Amino acid sequence: MKIADHQLTIAQQWQSPNQDHRPAGEISLIVVHGISLPAGEFGGDAVSSLFCNTLDTDLVGLTDLKGVEVSSHLFIRRDGDIHQFVDFNQRAWHAGVSIWRGRENCNDFAVGIELEGTDRSPYEAVQYKKLAEVCASLMKHYGAMDVAGHCHIAPERKTDPGDSFNWLYLQRLLARQL
Repeated sequence: MKIADHQLTIAQQWQSPNQDHRPAGEISLIVVHGISLPAGEFGGDAVSSLFCNTLDTDLVGLTDLKGVEVSSHLFIRRDGDIHQFVDFNQRAWHAGVSIWRGRENCNDFAVGIELEGTDRSPYEAVQYKKLAEVCASLMKHYGAMDVAGHCHIAPERKTDPGDSFNWLYLQRLLARQL
């Protein structure tokens, strides 16, 4: 996979307003998330609409998202299709209150990657494959970086990507890419 002008060239490009400038321009962490909207339902455009502030929050089960402004750099759907919402050199609003290796505000130095899924539903093999390829591309382009889950940087608030996420499998796939 190639990165050009801070965009993943194979990704479908969307523009999220929920972003701003990185304070120091540093990218040293990849944060893996899990998301589905409504919870447990896959497909559709609800996640993309959430990140672009166009989600109809009057839909069943989504009223608690009214006024929420969040985004991610990438969203990897269950079929492996990748959407990009924020250029990698910009700060996406995905981590919230967070800390990694003693550093707070992970959004400042992290790339957020959302996987379509839930904490308890196994992720698809193609999602792991695409995630490993993306992580390897980011590491080659921007330099060495850690990979952590939302659950690792905000353990008192978040559980994603969940117990169903196979970290060892991702590490094996990533090792083949580097």
